[in-house]
Amino acid sequence: MELLNGRPDSMEGRLPREVRTYDLLDSLGIEYQRVDHEAAETMAACEAIDAVLGVTMCKNLFLCNRQKTAFYLLLMPGDKKFKTKELSAQINSARLSFAEAEDMVKYLDIEPGSVSVMGLMNDKDHTVQLLIDEDVLQAEYLGCHPCVNTSSLKMRVDDVKSKFLPAVGHAYQTVHLVGED
Repeated sequence: MELLNGRPDSMEGRLPREVRTYDLLDSLGIEYQRVDHEAAETMAACEAIDAVLGVTMCKNLFLCNRQKTAFYLLLMPGDKKFKTKELSAQINSARLSFAEAEDMVKYLDIEPGSVSVMGLMNDKDHTVQLLIDEDVLQAEYLGCHPCVNTSSLKMRVDDVKSKFLPAVGHAYQTVHLVGED
């Protein structure tokens, strides 16, 4: 794996959702570094990618309430444990669970294993509420997928907050997750 600056030289063989990610980031003037790799579907698989990027990949969880009337994208440090009860109390939503794969595709145009904040660019109706753990917000950089899990990006958290999110019309709620037993 090699750390590269910006978009791939060729878009041949890349999915449209990945190409749209690079197009949007470039149009917003957001600088990013990229590494291409085998499909990484778990946080454990991301450890080697973290080493190349020089940043821990965010854990991106796509959640919903029991009635499937509220959807949430949670960004948290990749090395922190997720406790449903801890988050439910903060967002006043009991019975949170992982959303179905069909909902990921419907709202974010992302397949399981590729969930990323970048998918919010596909949520034109603003159905998904973004939740970001305070530790992610305090970091200088974040790592995420460009809507596919065969590439990973490193970009400034401030660029995501001040350029990307306003461009896609999404605000975020800060959450405090301890992740301990």
